[in-house]
Amino acid sequence: MTLSFKATRDSRVENSSYFVGLQEYEKNPYDEIHNPGGIIQMGLAENQLSFDLLETWLAENPDASRFKRNGESIFRELALFQDYHGLPAFKNALVRFMSEIRGNKVSFDPNKLVLTAGATAANETLIFCLADPGDAFLLPTPYYPGFDRDLKWRTGVEIVPIQSTSSNGFRITAPALEEAFQLAQACNLKVKGLLVTNPSNPLGTTLSRKELDLLVNFINKKGIHLISDEIYAGTVFGPAKFVSIMEVLQKKILANTGIRNRVHMVYSLSKDMGLPGFRVGAIYSNDQSVVSAATKMSSFGLVSSQTQCLLSAMLSDKKFTKKYVAENKKRLKSRHAMLVRGLKMAGISCLESNSGLFCWMDARHLLRSQTLEAEMELWKKIRDVVRLNISPGSSCHCVEPGWFRVCFANMSEETLNLAIQRLKTSVDTISFGKDSNGFSHKSTENLITKYSVSKWAFPLSRYNER
Repeated sequence: MTLSFKATRDSRVENSSYFVGLQEYEKNPYDEIHNPGGIIQMGLAENQLSFDLLETWLAENPDASRFKRNGESIFRELALFQDYHGLPAFKNALVRFMSEIRGNKVSFDPNKLVLTAGATAANETLIFCLADPGDAFLLPTPYYPGFDRDLKWRTGVEIVPIQSTSSNGFRITAPALEEAFQLAQACNLKVKGLLVTNPSNPLGTTLSRKELDLLVNFINKKGIHLISDEIYAGTVFGPAKFVSIMEVLQKKILANTGIRNRVHMVYSLSKDMGLPGFRVGAIYSNDQSVVSAATKMSSFGLVSSQTQCLLSAMLSDKKFTKKYVAENKKRLKSRHAMLVRGLKMAGISCLESNSGLFCWMDARHLLRSQTLEAEMELWKKIRDVVRLNISPGSSCHCVEPGWFRVCFANMSEETLNLAIQRLKTSVDTISFGKDSNGFSHKSTENLITKYSVSKWAFPLSRYNER
């Protein structure tokens, strides 16, 4: 018996080099003791740098993890069914933390907040609320590879790329916005909105005030929505400051206009707090019809009451959150500098960045030719010979071959040092045409045929295509 069309459509997304790299790592994961020659995972954007701060807080506040209030057990209260609007104590604590992350330059109303099981669910829920199957959303390239699955698979919505290049540091421009909009129209796609990640995944850069104003003016002119995914807001370590889209909306000329109802924000605790396993995401919108619809849809992916209870206590501890945010940024800045420095010693540069859990590495000079095929050859060699899993720019829909996303916050300092040394040694001693072990372009081509590698952009397909 065959599966439904929805269950089988767009299965090619899982064959993108981003997901293939994660799968290959699982087959041969690096371990300092048990598998020192394994693949080091540099393709997963996890923040493990401040776990000790979280563990210390838990040790000092045992009642929170034991589900006690004033020394009395609240287990039965939490074990029973909870309203899908979320626990008021947690929503209040979360909006305060969201404001703190943004320098208290903007405040948030808990009544405009919808809790979801992570940012993935938040983004998909917003797409369900704002678009119909066959409609389109515009996304600046390069963008997070998982969006091809998260935004399209169940919603039937198409992604149309807004092209950016290294010539201006991958910044968003007015001509690129208009070109993407016209491309969608030429494909008979109705554009319902635009989605950006700020700070950017995979670039590790923040949008400038000029770019944010450009985006707001564009959606106002076109009458479409804007989703700002701000899950990396607390990872900004400088020098440029982070400006939230909600801060832009506070301008007097926008404060009481209808455009406020067409701008929505996504947040989570996965990156800033390093808690992706807790599955805590949120939608923030000034449009009560969106809040109402999203709240109903959130019943398919709720945040557990136990998680909300624990985190409400943690986030309500203002002394702790202030210390955590400052120390976490300090550690991210140090680790980022360590990777950039190490890559520079290997003759490899990175895009200048100020946020995120990764660097956007420029390895164009290591390609045998400026083609996607050459990028795949280099990626396979780095993965299978150097034994580092990094994400090719093509998986992020970058139009320029030779860029790679390299994560640095999901490992120990010792492991990062080893990864840098491996890459440095390979660059110093291995020709990317053929090395002393006989690894040639021909053998790389054999590896390429093993997988179905996606192009920089997926075809614009109709929802009812079979």
